[in-house]
Amino acid sequence: MNLKTTVLGQTYQFRDLKEVFAKANEEKSGDQLAGIAAADSRERVAAKQVLADLTLADIRNHPLVPAEEDEVSRVIEAGINEKIYQEVKNWSVAELREYILSHRAGDSELKRISRGLSSEMIAASAKLMSNLDLVTAAAKIRNISHCNIAIGQAGVLAARVQPNHPADNVQGIKAAIYEGLSYGSGDAVIGINPVIDTADSVKDILLMTKEVMNKWDIPTQNCVLAHVTTQMRAIRQGAPADLIFQSLAGSEEGNRAFGIDVALLDEADELIRKEGTATGPNYWYFETGQGSELSAEAHFGVDQLTMESRCYGLARKYKPFIVNTVVGFIGPEYLYDSRQVIRAGLEDHYMGKMHGLPMGCDVCYTNHMKVDQNDMDNLGVLLSAAGVNFVIGVAMADDVMLNYQSTSFHDIAAFREVLGLRPAPAFEKWLEKMGIMENGKLTAIAGDPTIFM
Repeated sequence: MNLKTTVLGQTYQFRDLKEVFAKANEEKSGDQLAGIAAADSRERVAAKQVLADLTLADIRNHPLVPAEEDEVSRVIEAGINEKIYQEVKNWSVAELREYILSHRAGDSELKRISRGLSSEMIAASAKLMSNLDLVTAAAKIRNISHCNIAIGQAGVLAARVQPNHPADNVQGIKAAIYEGLSYGSGDAVIGINPVIDTADSVKDILLMTKEVMNKWDIPTQNCVLAHVTTQMRAIRQGAPADLIFQSLAGSEEGNRAFGIDVALLDEADELIRKEGTATGPNYWYFETGQGSELSAEAHFGVDQLTMESRCYGLARKYKPFIVNTVVGFIGPEYLYDSRQVIRAGLEDHYMGKMHGLPMGCDVCYTNHMKVDQNDMDNLGVLLSAAGVNFVIGVAMADDVMLNYQSTSFHDIAAFREVLGLRPAPAFEKWLEKMGIMENGKLTAIAGDPTIFM
């Protein structure tokens, strides 16, 4: 590999592929915290120039995290279609980028080529793209998934209702569910982050959500985002779970910090397929986010964008129903300001789509970041234009349990209206039956949860 280049009379010699990948990233406070970021814009350009000329075979033959040492790497390797890889292995990263953005490559072509790419190759292409490139490439890909209903179709923007409560009060959660439904949200999932991580509490919430779904004949899915082992105990006790959830990291050690490994995920996968209450065939909900591996000191000197891409390489093994990056949740140590959060959201969405995943995004931030709600409006519109499968709906965009800011139910209604998007077809029919939506528009009773009282 040639890891040397000259920019404006200054020669740069990079130590290895890991350094090239890290320094080719757009500026991220997490990479700076890890001590691996480019020193300045000129070094960043030099790293991008070197990366652009490397071949896909160079990347595969010089693994950033060797498969002998990491089970996530082994999963990614096992997922590569060798026939397709042989067709493209001599392409440079620049040629891969050009193909992805060309008129020759549409939905079916990108889905095919992605099967021959490793997560690191997909990450490399993202490093050479502008924000508009990331939107353009992702917008070509429609990854449709089905649990109880299908989402991800062209022209569809689904939404998760996130009715969290600071004490897991079941009636409080139910009230927030009704508010979200009244605005047309909830087709992706009714998904609750619990305060109390016990099987009994998880079961109570799942029973309540399933009761609401059955009472009003709502075509959607339920999920309680406890640790996967807690959900497994609840399911074995008879809790009605359509989806099973877990947060993922991009390394074996990072997942160990989450209390999981591939063997446990395999066990959970078998359980939800046998004892889950959904139609399927997609039963998983995964969340990710740039910086989690650094938090766990499990990044092995690899930049946070590439580690995030490796999360998607692990996720696609399980053919999930929904995946989302919680883009600004970890804080300014990893994404400092609005520019970095917006960039990361577009990168994650593109990389997830290129892995064949039904990719969503929690368009979010914490109050100690240099970000405000206007920045989330910007990212939400960009992702909606890029064909994001779903976003998160929180009452007034303020999660009182997790103490962070996301997008509100009425924000999602605005994204749909401005960009001509609709709820999932089966869910829209239900909204019309309830009088909440007509001809793709919310009606006068929308936003009034008392219609469920």
